[in-house]
Amino acid sequence: MSTTTSPAAHADLQPAGLDIAKKLGLLPEEYEQIKTILGRTPNFNELSIYSAMWSEHCSYKNSIRLLKTLPRSGARLLAEAGQENAGLVDIGDGWACAFKIESHNHPSAIEPYQGAATGVGGINRDIFTMGARPIAQLNSLRFGDITTEARSRWHMRGVVKGIGDYGNAFGVPVLGGEVYFDPCYTTNPLVNAMSVGVVRTDKVISAISEGPGNPVFIVGSSTGKDGIHGASFASKDITGSSMDDLPAVQVGDPFMEKLLLEATLELAETDAIIGMQDMGAAGIICSTSEMSAKGGCGMDVHLEHVPTRQEGMRPWEILLSESQERMLVVVKKGREAEVKAIFDKWDLNCVEIGTVTKGDTLRFFWNGEPVATVPAESLVLGGGAPVYTREEKEPAYIAENARFKPDMVPVPDDLKAVAMDLLASPNIASKRWITEQYDTMVRTLNMGTNAPADAGLVLLKEAGGKKGLAVTVDCNGRYVHADPYTGAMIAVSEAARNISCTGAEPCGVTNCLNFGNPYDPEVYWQFAQVIRGMGDACRALGTPVTGGNVSFYNQTVKEQGPAVAVFPTPTIGMVGVLDDIDKRVGLAFRAKGDLIFLLGRSTDDIACSEYLVRHHLVQRSPAPYFDLREEQALHQVLRELCQQQLITAAHDVSDGGLWTTLVEMGMPNGLGFDVLTDSELRPDAFMFGEGQGRAVVTVHVDNENEFLDHVRVGSVPCILLGHVTKGKLVVDDEHFGFIADARAIYEAAIPEAMAEQ
Repeated sequence: MSTTTSPAAHADLQPAGLDIAKKLGLLPEEYEQIKTILGRTPNFNELSIYSAMWSEHCSYKNSIRLLKTLPRSGARLLAEAGQENAGLVDIGDGWACAFKIESHNHPSAIEPYQGAATGVGGINRDIFTMGARPIAQLNSLRFGDITTEARSRWHMRGVVKGIGDYGNAFGVPVLGGEVYFDPCYTTNPLVNAMSVGVVRTDKVISAISEGPGNPVFIVGSSTGKDGIHGASFASKDITGSSMDDLPAVQVGDPFMEKLLLEATLELAETDAIIGMQDMGAAGIICSTSEMSAKGGCGMDVHLEHVPTRQEGMRPWEILLSESQERMLVVVKKGREAEVKAIFDKWDLNCVEIGTVTKGDTLRFFWNGEPVATVPAESLVLGGGAPVYTREEKEPAYIAENARFKPDMVPVPDDLKAVAMDLLASPNIASKRWITEQYDTMVRTLNMGTNAPADAGLVLLKEAGGKKGLAVTVDCNGRYVHADPYTGAMIAVSEAARNISCTGAEPCGVTNCLNFGNPYDPEVYWQFAQVIRGMGDACRALGTPVTGGNVSFYNQTVKEQGPAVAVFPTPTIGMVGVLDDIDKRVGLAFRAKGDLIFLLGRSTDDIACSEYLVRHHLVQRSPAPYFDLREEQALHQVLRELCQQQLITAAHDVSDGGLWTTLVEMGMPNGLGFDVLTDSELRPDAFMFGEGQGRAVVTVHVDNENEFLDHVRVGSVPCILLGHVTKGKLVVDDEHFGFIADARAIYEAAIPEAMAEQ
């Protein structure tokens, strides 16, 4: 622990000018605003504080205006979006679900293993800091083309191992996720991690500080120099010199996090604490300012008391360090010994570093000497942090996309060859190479281990009875790039469709919004359109936004040529409630002879499909067919069919179209299908088109009439495709092979690509 003031630390107390502000990433007008707030010129420590807290990553200064237009109310919502460490929804019987998704893109781009691992650690801390025990993890990953790019394979190996090593050691199962490949993600992979937990509604811990005189503790790991200015690093483009920022990447310890989890949940059983917050982006300064601003109070913090693991750390380094596995706890005065005893039991640091004060001022001291004094409210989102409205401009490619028509490409002569080749696309093929590195069965509550479903299903053992949660993450960045408004609605709708296919009722959304540079008018136009589309879909489907994360600057600046941004990728995490887990419906064909029905409207649409891009090499087309009202009707009918137990399987039609849906339904139990295409539609569109609002279900012959009655009442288009077979794949009386043939292609594609060095 540092106890002396170095000459460098004294230099940090001198007034800091505009040149330093610019080097720290602040704009000239922001520097002037800081001087106005303080009534003087800030010193280096204070300027570093504002640099971190006013970074895009912490302040949302370029997004908060639009984010506030999203729906934030609903019957099950228990916490206002963005006001707690995670979203919170009521799941009944005195229980709540805490869930959130966040990005760790920039760290993963330059150090994939630790970047991904600490993303998992951080998102789980957001959950158990609220007093909730994490019960499920999910992730949404984007990489470049692993069949041609060694860098993309390096990213994928590191990210997957980082997620697996941290999550497996921590002991929470991975219940679901998605992986997508496109050259736009070559330099900027996307690593979005989601965690889901449960807590008694009367045991929820708030991220608040209040009560002058109450002591403030730092608990968990010691503080080091890893992660310093990590928030600032995440708020700028990737360039050729980004590897120089490697020290900004945090280092995780999942075993320490496991101890912190158990200590925190034990602490949550007491009434000794006022509030608690994870130390994520911007570390101590973020936790102290956000908790204080929420409670309308200040703090006096003595930085020399913070346990450190490196000698000679300066005050601003301690303030901004993003070392993992740490939390800030405000304790009721007089209960200090009780709290310390809990953390001593788990062999964790629990050190009093400050006191809650009246007013709004944060004062940081070093051996009794003040080193930074700032108003808490001036630092936080919705307080004094700047809010901007950026210029918008529709990209020219949007009009180009609209010119595409299906008749511009021919129907292939050999549909069988195209169908089998489609299964070899990394975007369609089995992701087993990834998922087998994750522990999916720890705690033995994963209901999809031997019976996969469209969403992850977990039994709520803590709640007793048969209640379960359905969880999913969804987004097709290609759709969103083609049409940001429609693509965002599709992302929300597919998540809800996946939840509904299991029989669960969608109840809330968390989002991770991944975009390029917000100062680019075309990127900001994409962002604005996505927010509008997401909001419209969430309102229509009754899934309020509980919180999330915005990740801008996912683009590469090159020495020559324009910057390369990723597809706009608004990843949607969604949670649904299943009151009776025994009525869950999986995606697998169950028995030979079951009838196969297609629900929803089919069209001649092949826009934006994997088929169009892979087989015809067409990159420019609009988003696929979508109708929000049809989605609403389909989801309602799916849930009713599951509740009445009239279907034996359900799987939505998405990437790869109807063909891929059928093959994926056949593989778990080695069953095939005999189906007919719609003679009024192009056969390639019917089989490979990705028009939305559709699902394939199977029905036992004895339930056919009752099934059709429900579908008619729900006004959902329905056609009988055919029936389940022993293992042969037949389309329009043509033998396409056996399910074993399809499985061999489907499962080999990614391992073969990753075998390359």
